[in-house]
Amino acid sequence: MLFKRKKEMNNTERPGLVVVNKPSSVVSEQFRTIRTNIQFSMIDETIKTVVVTSAGPSSGKSTIAANLAATFASEDKRVLLVDADLRKPTVHKTFKVRNTDGLTTLLTDKLTHVEDVVYRTHTDGLYILTSGAIPPNPAELLSSKRMEEVKQQMLDYFDMIIFDMPPVLAVTDAQVMSTKTDGVLFVIPQGQASKEEVHKAKDLLEKVKANVLGAVLNRVDKSDDSYYYYYGE
Repeated sequence: MLFKRKKEMNNTERPGLVVVNKPSSVVSEQFRTIRTNIQFSMIDETIKTVVVTSAGPSSGKSTIAANLAATFASEDKRVLLVDADLRKPTVHKTFKVRNTDGLTTLLTDKLTHVEDVVYRTHTDGLYILTSGAIPPNPAELLSSKRMEEVKQQMLDYFDMIIFDMPPVLAVTDAQVMSTKTDGVLFVIPQGQASKEEVHKAKDLLEKVKANVLGAVLNRVDKSDDSYYYYYGE
């Protein structure tokens, strides 16, 4: 597998990747727990595609998605982190790369191949696909037949694909992608998301028969690491 676009970044700099920068921390251990729970959540099937979303904004879902991708990559897996938030993308900012081409390029130009737009990071096994140009019709693009074709292209190269999606209550994008993936991981920031918001978001996912793998309780002050993540059914 050869990806020509290598991330233009100092080898020692891995912004936001706690599991890489502090592998022995409480946070990193929680991510390994999340990884294990995901792996065992479906005994008879291998989970290869996961949506990471939340009820509302500012939940930390993008940080969760990036660290989870790096955690799976540490198991000698080829992992692709996809910025499928086609409204407020952040992956290119986190990894400090250009966002001229990305997922929307693949969805609108059939001559462009996954190999042409994916970045290799300096973390072994971790690759990223930025959003590309923000389109006027994100939900329509994600629900298209072309999206299914692009996903299959990704699966030809990668063992695991993690889609960073917009919040469920804001737009329908996460619902759309949840029907095309093996499971959904729901991020809940402690003290920010109300019980009503969480239940409403859960109901919306259940209406499209999404396979909700579990929830991550984010921003819990439990140690010197200042915050950690917890996974539950």
